[in-house]
Amino acid sequence: MSDGQLYLKFVQSGVQGTITPYWDTAPKTCAALWDALATPITVDASHAIFSGPEIMMGLPESARSFDPTALPPENQTILPEPGDLLWFYQPKNFFKIDPDEFWEIGMFYGVGGRTFGPTGWIPCTYWARMTDGLEAVAEQCRLIRKEGIKSVELGRLA
Repeated sequence: MSDGQLYLKFVQSGVQGTITPYWDTAPKTCAALWDALATPITVDASHAIFSGPEIMMGLPESARSFDPTALPPENQTILPEPGDLLWFYQPKNFFKIDPDEFWEIGMFYGVGGRTFGPTGWIPCTYWARMTDGLEAVAEQCRLIRKEGIKSVELGRLA
């Protein structure tokens, strides 16, 4: 679907934002995540350690409907803007400090973000942008930093 939108909703507060995929500049990543989110998912969102104002959401096994190693680099950057969503796949043993596999959807909610990890700069695919509701969602993201993990729901807008 080349014009579909998604949503991100904080489960407890009901605060929601609209996500517009970059269908033209990250078509394969958008298609993979669009298919993965055919059924809405509820996941824990945590605050990034190295990247600044970013929340991280792992894609659960139930939604892993594609081969992450087959996705090409698309729309890559290391300096995201508020509202940008990233895709990052970490294979097993990628980082010395974290040997686990990780399928990450991240969202930057403020200025000063960077895709920096324990090994340095990590170019990531920027596949979507929050185009509506960012201010309210950003406030919920800031609360994660103060209060800890919050549940979010990601899915397709009807």
